[in-house]
Amino acid sequence: MHNYGSTRYVPAAVIAGGVYHDGDGYALHQPVLVLNASYEPINVCAARRAIVLVLKGIAMTEEENGHFLHAARVAMRVPSVIRLLEYRRIPHQSRALSRKNILLRDRNTCQYCETTLPSSELTLDHVIPRSRGGLSTWENLVACCHPCNRRKGNQLPKEANMMLMREPRSFNLHTSRHIMRLMGHSDDKWRKYLFY
Repeated sequence: MHNYGSTRYVPAAVIAGGVYHDGDGYALHQPVLVLNASYEPINVCAARRAIVLVLKGIAMTEEENGHFLHAARVAMRVPSVIRLLEYRRIPHQSRALSRKNILLRDRNTCQYCETTLPSSELTLDHVIPRSRGGLSTWENLVACCHPCNRRKGNQLPKEANMMLMREPRSFNLHTSRHIMRLMGHSDDKWRKYLFY
């Protein structure tokens, strides 16, 4: 730990190594909005990652969420919004195809019965089953609750008398910004950065 004037700096390795904690660790998992140096929203990360970026001097805190991380001789506010200190060019790209990103795109909502559930209670469904040539793509995977997944089984939605809430699409920049706005509804400090 280093003391520079009235600000105490804690090595990022201390945070990354798990020395800091806030009760049950809830504060470290809170979403943090990441802004480019131009204040353009570019991502959402966990508070733990945001703190590491701030401590390494890659980003600075723009807004705080009210939680503190405590150590023996220092208390640090948990960021709600951080801004990168150097502009990062973000190439046009889609997100990696993963269970986490499919659930994020579908907002943890079963695409058949429209029930919103924790991610642990959801699975992924191949709209066109793999046994029928269906691929693991953005356009063929949807979030699905276990009862709907069992009901649909190895059938097409139409054969099982089930309808999708919406056609599955790839995760693009528009989808990312929309999800950032939805997440921002729970944190008023995000709103001025998300251009409502």
